[in-house]
Amino acid sequence: MLLALFLWLPTAFAQQPGEISYHDESVMPGGKAGARIRSVISTLNANDPERVQRFVREECTQEFRESAPMDEHIGVFLGLHRMTGGVDFHSIRTYVPARVGETVVILKDSNYEAWRAFTLRFSDSADSLVARLRFGVARRPTNVEEAALSEERAIQAAAAIVRRVCERDALSGTVLIAREDEVLFTHVCGEASKRFHVPNNMDTRFNLGSMNKMFTATAIAQLAERGVLSYEDPISKYVDESWLPREITDIVTIHHLLSHTSGLGSYFNETYWNGSRELYRAVDDFKPLVQGEELAFEPGARYRYSNTGMLLLGVVIESATGGSYFDYIRANIYEPAGMTSSESYEMDYPVENLAIGYDPDWQSEYGWQNNLYKHVIKGGPAGGGFSTVGDLHRFARALMNGQLVSRESLNTLWTDHSGTGYGYGFGVGEGPLGRVVGHGGGFAGINAQLSMFVDAGYVVAVLSNYGQAASPLAERIQQLLERTR
Repeated sequence: MLLALFLWLPTAFAQQPGEISYHDESVMPGGKAGARIRSVISTLNANDPERVQRFVREECTQEFRESAPMDEHIGVFLGLHRMTGGVDFHSIRTYVPARVGETVVILKDSNYEAWRAFTLRFSDSADSLVARLRFGVARRPTNVEEAALSEERAIQAAAAIVRRVCERDALSGTVLIAREDEVLFTHVCGEASKRFHVPNNMDTRFNLGSMNKMFTATAIAQLAERGVLSYEDPISKYVDESWLPREITDIVTIHHLLSHTSGLGSYFNETYWNGSRELYRAVDDFKPLVQGEELAFEPGARYRYSNTGMLLLGVVIESATGGSYFDYIRANIYEPAGMTSSESYEMDYPVENLAIGYDPDWQSEYGWQNNLYKHVIKGGPAGGGFSTVGDLHRFARALMNGQLVSRESLNTLWTDHSGTGYGYGFGVGEGPLGRVVGHGGGFAGINAQLSMFVDAGYVVAVLSNYGQAASPLAERIQQLLERTR
């Protein structure tokens, strides 16, 4: 529901191909461009629907205005204010080679003290109206030095940020920071149920969104180790034509599904949105959402994040083992790792200590809307299960200790197979402390992140029953830990 011309980019501003360097200068441009930049910042900071309407109507191009209903424009600005707590101008960033037609404005936010960026395109007219606007994470400015931190100071700084975002109600959820088996910091805040004012606790189960993809990929790696299947198997060996025609399944392999290079898309389609959530519980129940799907490109040609692909891996697991996907994950992932509070719970049953997801609703007299009629009634291979930060820590340790799969399989899971920072069911990257792997999850009223520092031993788990609340915090904690030496 983010606007086509106003996008939130939840990952760091990576260097673009061929880009050599960047430079920051803390001087606001003059003229119309400077006035527009100041207006964008003040509009975000005002947290006022009327101010957003005035900005969109008077200072943006017609294409921008008509890219979405005014209510959505307002919702995006109010959502950014909620996430950031407001932003301050820091600098204008330039690149070598130059980014033609773009102005990149570096900001510092209030909630996380993190670097953000507006990327603007202006119209060619004398009015320099805003034609495009993106918001995302930014790399540290070149005119700012950040001192190295001891582990103790990094944890103290992280704790201060966590408490601040909790006090401002920008986070409802749980946080855990650990080094190997030692838990260094935990915190909990917010309510699992706003209707009954039930507070969260450290054992509250939160929806994981897409983080279930890690469990599915680990299960496939286990079966590959046992010789039950091969990554290069065409999925036609396991997925029959009641799902997809052989002309697709004969050329799509398990490797393609794991690495999101199959060309398949997402089953969150029109049929899903127009149907009853009660219809989709077992893996086979999702078949009507997949039937008729076509490949967007030749398998292996490029990366395209695919919920359908991960769902079909659940079909592969069931076909290869002759049992239920859920039973396999329970017996081979959760139980060996000691994850006693993790499961794909069904939302129409009274599961104890389960958080309900919420997003702000500026048009409602209650201020919030829950996600019970938006998300799946039961999670599965592509996402939607529940866990706790303690269980996620146990999962991370079991993985890194070789309890679930071999070291060789971990290297396969954690290899960037497409050059996009994604392995097999895990995001992968390199930082100052070495390799970092994990996964996030997001949906209406859901945000979650698990980051595992493979070389340094740190584990960061953040779970929230607010949309877009966990990822910014996990990113900031990672930045602080990466300043330790």
